[in-house]
Amino acid sequence: MQTEVNQKSEEFITAPATFIGKFKKVGPGFVAAATGVGTGDLVAALVAGTGYGLTFIWAIVVGAILKYFLNEGVGRWNLASGQTILQGWRSLGKWTTGYFGIYIIVWGFVYGAAATSATAMAMNAMLPGLPIWAWAIIHGFLGFALIWMGHYGFFEKMMMVLIGVMFVTVIGTALLFLPEFELMIEGFAPRIPDGSLMLALGLVGGVGGTITMASYGYWLKEKGWKGSSWMSIMRLDSKVAYFITTLFTLALLIIGSQFLFGTGISIDGDKGLITLADRMGSEFNPLLRWLFLIGFWSAAFSSLLGVWNGMPYLFADFVRPFYKSEKKRNAPVSDRDSAYRAYLIWLTFPPMLLLLFGKPVELIIIYGALGALFMPFLSGTLLWLLNSSRIDSEYRSKTLSNVVLTLCIVLFGFLAVHSIIEKFF
Repeated sequence: MQTEVNQKSEEFITAPATFIGKFKKVGPGFVAAATGVGTGDLVAALVAGTGYGLTFIWAIVVGAILKYFLNEGVGRWNLASGQTILQGWRSLGKWTTGYFGIYIIVWGFVYGAAATSATAMAMNAMLPGLPIWAWAIIHGFLGFALIWMGHYGFFEKMMMVLIGVMFVTVIGTALLFLPEFELMIEGFAPRIPDGSLMLALGLVGGVGGTITMASYGYWLKEKGWKGSSWMSIMRLDSKVAYFITTLFTLALLIIGSQFLFGTGISIDGDKGLITLADRMGSEFNPLLRWLFLIGFWSAAFSSLLGVWNGMPYLFADFVRPFYKSEKKRNAPVSDRDSAYRAYLIWLTFPPMLLLLFGKPVELIIIYGALGALFMPFLSGTLLWLLNSSRIDSEYRSKTLSNVVLTLCIVLFGFLAVHSIIEKFF
C-alpha cells in the first residue's frame, strides 16, 4: 500500500497541472502525426483534390476525429491499465496475437520496401545521379543506423525537425494558393458526388495511419508517462497529433485542387507527387518544385523513421511470452531488446530483395488482406478492452467514445470487406 501511495504521489508531482505545463510535455503526438502522415495520405488527398476539388474537406476532418478516438483509446488503455496494447490483446485470447503475429511479419517485409522506395523517389527527383533502388537502400541503412544507435529523446527531436520541414514546405505551399474562403467552407458540408463513395470512405479511413497507431503506448512509456495522472496530457497530446494530421492532409487537398482539378491529369501513386512537383516548377517557379519535393521527402522519411522505431516494440512485445526466463517475460519492452533489434533488421535488410527483384504477387495479396482487417480489429478490441473490468470504471469508455468506436468498426469493416472482395473475387 505504501508503495502504491508513493507511486501515486510521484505521478502527481511529475505530471504538470497547468495547460502551458502540459503543452510543453507534448511529444509522442508529434511522433504519431509524423509517422501517420505518409505518402499514402499525400496521394489520397491529392487524388481527392484533383478529382473533386475541395468537396472532401469534411472527409479529412471526420477521418482525423475517428483516428483521434482510436489513438486516445490506445493511450488510455496504456495509462489506465499499466499494460501495453499487446498485453491487452493477449488477455482476449490467443486468436488476437495469432493474427497479429502473422500480420506483423508479412507487413514488415512488404512495408520495408515500400517505405524506402517512397523516400528514394523524392530524393531521385531532386538528385537523379543515383537510381531509385540505390537511394532506397541508402535510406534503409540511414533509418536503421539512426534508430539502432539513438534513444527515444533523439528520435522525437528528429521527428519534430521533419514536421517543421513539412510545415514550411507543404503547408507553406498551400498557403500561397489558398482558395476563396466560401469554397473552403462549402467543403465542410458532407457531399458524395456520383461515383466517389469509395474514394470518400477511403479518405476517411486512410487519414492518420493504421497499424502504427498501436505503437503510441510504447512512445508514452519512453516519454516517462505512467499512470492515470498523465491522462489529460495524453489526450492533449493526441489532439495535437490529429490537428497536425488534419492540417497536412488539407494542405495536400488544397494543392491538388488548385493545381490539377479540371486539368485531366491523373495521380498515379507516389509518381503522381513527382508529376505535381514538376508542374509547379514549370508553371510557377522552380523553387516551388523544390519546396514540394522536400516536403514529400520529409513526409516519407518521417514515416519510415516512425515505423522503424515504433513497430519493433510491438514485435518485441509479441514474442515476450515465448521466453523461457520468467524475468525476460515480465520485463518491460525496450529498444535495446534483442527481439526489438531483430525486427529492426527484418524491416531494413530482407526488403531490399524486393527492391531488386520485385514484389511477389502472393505476398502482396496476403499483405493486403491482413492489412484490411487490422483497423476493424483495433477498433473492436479497443471497444472490448475499454469497457471491461480490466481498467477502473472512471477510465472506461463513455457513450461518445463507444459510439465512435462502433462507427469505426462499421466503417473499417466495410472497407475491409470491399478490399478483400477486390483482391480475391
